[in-house]
Amino acid sequence: MTPSGDYYEILGVPKNASQEQIKAAYRKAALQFHPDRNPGDKASEEHFKKASEAYSVLGDPQKRAHYDRFGTAGGGMPSGGGVPWDSEVFTDFSDLLGGLFGFSDLFGGGRRNPHRPQRGADLRFDVRLTLEDAFLGKEENVEIPREDPCAECKGSGSKTGRRLTCQTCRGHGTIAYRQGFFTVNRTCSHCGGTGEVVQDPCGTCRGRGRIRAKKSIKVRIPAGVDDGSRLRVAGEGEAGERGGPQGDLYLFISVEEHPFFKREGADLFCTVPLSFPQAALGTQVLIATLDGEVDLAVPAGAQPGQQFKIAGKGMPRIGRSGRGDLIVEAQVQSPKRLHKEEKRLYEELLKLEKDREEHGGGFFKKVFGRMA
Repeated sequence: MTPSGDYYEILGVPKNASQEQIKAAYRKAALQFHPDRNPGDKASEEHFKKASEAYSVLGDPQKRAHYDRFGTAGGGMPSGGGVPWDSEVFTDFSDLLGGLFGFSDLFGGGRRNPHRPQRGADLRFDVRLTLEDAFLGKEENVEIPREDPCAECKGSGSKTGRRLTCQTCRGHGTIAYRQGFFTVNRTCSHCGGTGEVVQDPCGTCRGRGRIRAKKSIKVRIPAGVDDGSRLRVAGEGEAGERGGPQGDLYLFISVEEHPFFKREGADLFCTVPLSFPQAALGTQVLIATLDGEVDLAVPAGAQPGQQFKIAGKGMPRIGRSGRGDLIVEAQVQSPKRLHKEEKRLYEELLKLEKDREEHGGGFFKKVFGRMA
């Protein structure tokens, strides 16, 4: 067969390209020019045919060697170009496009079994906690709407429990038809892809085999959960089909901001206000924690922003023993109003500081003394 154009140029690869490069180039071209992507576009369909023809030769080492030597594909190709329907090329391409277009059996590749058990869908439930709840852990009663197996028909959807083979798709769940030069399998609209139909539908579930219900379950939220945590409760999701297992329930945790504590991982942070005398002389401060009060010894000369650690007074660590720490930051505050006696004492203190600056080589004297 005489090639309809240079196969390497059609796929856009050099003559020394590896087999993987050739396969990747074909997949890219097939995806771009596939007729389902370009309905009614004859140019795209023609390009798709040429790319398939080129790959059927270059993708086969023996045919490629023959082509490189003689410029023809050699024997084995069907007249008019294209790729044999049972070739590995279309198996690969089916795998590529099955997920994209929503049909897994492109080009007549293997059919899925519509009768196999199907796992139920997972469910999501949002839980909002206070920081105190997250600290202690909590038992939460969760009421979830979900699909449960119909008790009347035991999930079969039929009054008698009998499901008949769909005559439209003959039990395959899909219907094959030709579109242009290739074959596509589509989900059977009569049975919805199950391959079965119910002629005597259950009056309770109307043939669905499942009913909408509300289920109340009690879940234990462990101490130490953080904002954004996700907890899985196995087997509490939607009912499966045809005897398949139930899905799972996922609890998405959000923790409210606390007015006093900030959280970083297992550590908690807070600030404590100190007056000038307390910061200068040192003091004992009563600090509230999530499980009681503790005394914090503030040393003399505490500076604004200085931090003090109270070990083991943070949040519990999930999956580990122990707790994080509580970090207390000193916030030295100046008084907004002074009584007469307080003002006199602060003025006396200021005078003493000035005397110390003048006679003791204070900060400004040291700085400007060096510059003189």
